[in-house]
Amino acid sequence: MDIKLTEEEKIKILNSDDIYGIMQKVLLRENKIDQNREHFWVIGLENNNRILFIELVSLGTVNKTFVDPMEVFSFALQKRAVKVILCHNHPSGELKPSDADKDITDRLIQVGIIVNTKVIDHLIISTKSYLSFSDTGLLAKLKKSTKYVPSYVLEKRIKKEATEIAEKKKTVEIAKELKRKGIDSQTISEATGLSLEEVEKLRVRKK
Repeated sequence: MDIKLTEEEKIKILNSDDIYGIMQKVLLRENKIDQNREHFWVIGLENNNRILFIELVSLGTVNKTFVDPMEVFSFALQKRAVKVILCHNHPSGELKPSDADKDITDRLIQVGIIVNTKVIDHLIISTKSYLSFSDTGLLAKLKKSTKYVPSYVLEKRIKKEATEIAEKKKTVEIAKELKRKGIDSQTISEATGLSLEEVEKLRVRKK
C-alpha cells in the first residue's frame, strides 16, 4: 500500500533522525486502525537521498510480520529507486532487534546487491523512539554475512579477493626492491600505488 506523502514530506534524508521524523507520523496515522500489529515499510530514495516513496509491504501480528523480498524490491525497481531504507515498528515499544529482524535484514541486503538497489539502513520504531541498524553498526556487520550470498557470488568474491591479495603481495615485493636500491619513499608510493605510510613501514635488507 502506497503511503501518501505531501511534497514537504518528500525530504532529502541526511540521517536516521530525518527518517524517524517522517515514519513516526506515518506510524501514528496508521495506529488509528492497527495499533497492535507490526508494520513493515520500504522507503525508496533517489540518488541524492530524496524520498521517492514509502510503501507498506506487510502488516503482521503483535510481534512479527512476514516480508517477501520480491515485494520489497519490486516497488523500488518500478519506481526507479537507487537505494532503500527498511522500517518496521515494535508495538511493545521494545526496540532491540530480534534474531528474525537481523535475519530478514541480512537477506534483503544480499537481494539488494543482486538487483543493484542498496539497503542503507533499517529502522525499528515506536511512537516515542527508534533504533537504527546503521547507527549502531549492525548494518555493517550484516553486510559481511555470507548466509544469503549465492554460492556463485561467494566463489567469485573469494577469487577476486585472492587475486587482490596476490597483486598486493607482488606490489609489496616491487616496493621492497625499489627501497633496496635507495629510491625515496614518495617516489615508490607514486610508482606502486601503496600509501606513503605503507612504504615507510617496509623493512628490507640491503643487498
